[in-house]
Amino acid sequence: MSEIAKPLARYAPWRRAGDLVLLSGVIAVDPAAGRIVRGYADLPAEACALLGETGEFSTDLREGPILAQSWWVLDRVRATVESAGGRMDDVVKLVQYFRNLDHFPYYSRVRKLFFPGEPPASTVVEVSAMLPSDDILVEVEATAWIPLKQ
Repeated sequence: MSEIAKPLARYAPWRRAGDLVLLSGVIAVDPAAGRIVRGYADLPAEACALLGETGEFSTDLREGPILAQSWWVLDRVRATVESAGGRMDDVVKLVQYFRNLDHFPYYSRVRKLFFPGEPPASTVVEVSAMLPSDDILVEVEATAWIPLKQ
């Protein structure tokens, strides 16, 4: 389930510039399945447990979409950084785009699962829309410092 981020158009998921690895923005879309992550049903059971799925329809319907998309995006960031030879603690900067800044506390809760120590420097921005549809709630781009092996 932990595949690298796959772009929806013709651009690289990541590029190296010396010791810097720059990731393209990652959204909660599974291009192989042709679907947008919309809630807990789109995640593995262990992720749902980590995120606190309650089984209560009203709570899970309200919190599930942003929690699920946050987990999906950060898990793809993790897999992509690892494919470049790094680890999540090599991520030095995140830029996080939200359709609604009220979602940030939910995302922040998930981010702590991926960055349990010192978090990377971050920028948070609210935007009016994201591709490919209004169902996308969060997009994250990352920069990692992964020294080239000599």
